[in-house]
Amino acid sequence: MDKTYYELLEVPAAASTDEIKRAFRREIAKYHPDKVQHLGKEFQAIAAVKAAELTQAYKTLTDPALRAEYDAQTAGAGVAAPPAKARPAAPSQPSTPPPEGRNEPPPPSSSGTSSIFSQERAGASELVRRATVIRFRQALEGEFRVYEEVAVSGFDVTCVPKPSFFTLKLPPRVLGRFVDHVDGATLTETWGLASRMKKDAQRDLVVFLMGPAVAPASELAAAIAEQRRKPMPAGGKLIMVPVNTRNWHAHVPADAPPVVKSLVTRLKSA
Repeated sequence: MDKTYYELLEVPAAASTDEIKRAFRREIAKYHPDKVQHLGKEFQAIAAVKAAELTQAYKTLTDPALRAEYDAQTAGAGVAAPPAKARPAAPSQPSTPPPEGRNEPPPPSSSGTSSIFSQERAGASELVRRATVIRFRQALEGEFRVYEEVAVSGFDVTCVPKPSFFTLKLPPRVLGRFVDHVDGATLTETWGLASRMKKDAQRDLVVFLMGPAVAPASELAAAIAEQRRKPMPAGGKLIMVPVNTRNWHAHVPADAPPVVKSLVTRLKSA
């Protein structure tokens, strides 16, 4: 079911015009072109649609006549939905906040600003995560064509490729996990999660740990070296591949199988 305009802006139905304006500025900032330009065309399109929906909600709820008409159309059933004939059309660049005017709300307090920034960061992080998962799946499909997915706690994508008829060596299993910051701590945590995967002595296990912020290579190398000293209960060798989703640069271990470099190339060219 579609969200109501109030739900899109995350405000109560009795929200004042000033509350609606503040909510619009908070939500629209999550989909600003500068925040999604590196995510790929598919998610830039999603962000544009989301921004258009938010703009339509803002234009409707800040116009007394349109808001009254909208409330009348959605009242009664207890479940609201946008009018069947939306009016007016969204502007070509919906991500631009409305112009300043005499009815603009006063600047939020420092605590309010902190809360808004936190919500913006959370929304942007979720958008990046979804874009990363889509891009990673596309790379896997391009590389393996057909693969099986199994549930592995803590990972966004799991891949068990079907073996080729032309080779006796089984392709590695591949896991993908998105985090906000790829550092020694998240690498150690991810290594532990991957180690719980069902044992398969015939396959290596490749883990792509992806995020928009990546710690220095020395920190990552130290964390990987520490984990490699421990026994690997999941069977074959575990290869950890930290990836920066801003530029798709990856730290590829020297002993990584060729498929890792191939997947990194696909991620960069997607």
